[in-house]
Amino acid sequence: MPLPRWAPLVPLLAVVALLAVPPGDNTQGGGTVADAASAVLVAFCLVRAVRARARPLDRVAAVVLGLPVIGVCAAAVASHDPAGALPGVARYLQVFVLVPAAVVLLVRDRRDFALVSWALIGLALAQGAVGVVQYLTGTGASYQGEDVRAVGTFGPTDVMGMSTVVAYGLVAAVGIALGPPGRVRAAALVCAGLLVLPLVVSFSRGAWIATVVACGLQLALSGVRRAVRVGLVAGALGVVLVAGFGAGSRMLEERVASITQVTAAPDQSVTDRYTMWAAAGAMWRTEPLTGVGLKGFPQYRDSHASLALSSGSDTAGAGHAFARQPLLSPHNMYLLVLGEQGLLGVLTLVGSWLALLVCALRGLSPARWADRRRPERAAPDCALVAIGLLVWQLVDFVYADIGGPTTVLTAVVLGLAAWWALVPRDTHGPVRVDVGIDGAVAARG
Repeated sequence: MPLPRWAPLVPLLAVVALLAVPPGDNTQGGGTVADAASAVLVAFCLVRAVRARARPLDRVAAVVLGLPVIGVCAAAVASHDPAGALPGVARYLQVFVLVPAAVVLLVRDRRDFALVSWALIGLALAQGAVGVVQYLTGTGASYQGEDVRAVGTFGPTDVMGMSTVVAYGLVAAVGIALGPPGRVRAAALVCAGLLVLPLVVSFSRGAWIATVVACGLQLALSGVRRAVRVGLVAGALGVVLVAGFGAGSRMLEERVASITQVTAAPDQSVTDRYTMWAAAGAMWRTEPLTGVGLKGFPQYRDSHASLALSSGSDTAGAGHAFARQPLLSPHNMYLLVLGEQGLLGVLTLVGSWLALLVCALRGLSPARWADRRRPERAAPDCALVAIGLLVWQLVDFVYADIGGPTTVLTAVVLGLAAWWALVPRDTHGPVRVDVGIDGAVAARG
């Protein structure tokens, strides 16, 4: 009995689905069931590649995806504590090399891409629904003395978790909604509208900024006139949405206003972030080429940070008691890489991301041209989803870094972007690569 065509995607879909499982209280520095599923995903792809007896990635894809290995391994070897850096090596390779490569190998065509995208949207809707209930019932994480911050199932120790998941789903839905007309496009538009509210009540400034930038770019790439029309409608809906919050609108307005108060009377969270950014820069200046080593930021933080840094952030609510959470990272991925991996790490890791972005944008023009000539053969929706997710992540990395249960989802998102950017395609659309159960490999236009 032949397996369904989507059967090879089960390990990948399982990684996404298992992020709906509450992570528990031991996720700080530890793994989750989704991380375990990602290990199964990588092993599954490795076995398939060995059985196929074919080179799974072409030269360009292998170089772009494998480039971070150089900086990560060099930083680990040069570290003052190589043994302590090994968990960091495993984490970086998981997130930026192995899982993205596995996604590239498993996604065969635009139907597979769409299925994974809808899985992201489904997870976002589930987490967003939990978050909205938390906001409405006052059972979320503590924010300004009230338990109203939507955090989904991730709890108050990972306040960025739900906002990240919801933002991924929103960007994916917008990309699909900007694609060819049809019922799928209408459904994606509805989902995008539903996901706006949980993103707003997450009170996550970084996620807001990244989402606006990513969706704005998606609109611009789909057409300037459409971008203007949608921008006006979104602005009007935003005014209505904020006005409908009632008492909660005060918190929302203050949170939005705080985005511009980064230099004039910033709150303590902004002060802490600036202080940790400066500490990361100071670490880099002591070891410019390879940094202080993976997992080295917490160890070197106090010796490089000013007295303006607080001892930690307060967390409470969402079913958890009050706790003091230590500040163990600069909340800026670029500065974290610079401080721990030095210039070599920045050139390899960030260079890999920029190469993905350039390749993804280069692949968009042929897709749009094919869409005008033969709409049924083009894949502009895949392009817009991939580019939107990649840009969202690159912007969000200015305000966040890897860590927490959603880190493995970041790897999946990078894999989707890499599939569009790196998988060869002809002038009519992406190439479909099938690896059968018997290990045979076939490429179809």
